[in-house]
Amino acid sequence: MRYALLVVFCAVASLSAHHSATMFDSTKVKELSGTVKEFQWKNPHVWIQLNVQNGGKVEEWSIEGGSPNTLSRNGWRPSTFSPGTAVSIKVNPMKDGQPGGQFIGAKFADGKTIGNWDRD
Repeated sequence: MRYALLVVFCAVASLSAHHSATMFDSTKVKELSGTVKEFQWKNPHVWIQLNVQNGGKVEEWSIEGGSPNTLSRNGWRPSTFSPGTAVSIKVNPMKDGQPGGQFIGAKFADGKTIGNWDRD
């Protein structure tokens, strides 16, 4: 009985640790241009911290991507978004207006794109 309760507890804890994308507005696409502050290549999702100029001040955006496993199979590496890199990124923004979003695609200064950049 104790073993069964432990298994159920671990399963519930694992499921609740993974969140859905309901906080993002999938009906909107926002294009950001800025400089990469940090690229966090960690499970369960990668995060891009992007510094964006907004009205004369720098605003830090947190952009959630997919899992490192999935992204690496699509050619991404921990060095894909090096700190200091200028980049434009399209996101589904946060519903609550906070500076964050779900990654759609990116375009680098040399014209290279990754993700679904052509999505509008």
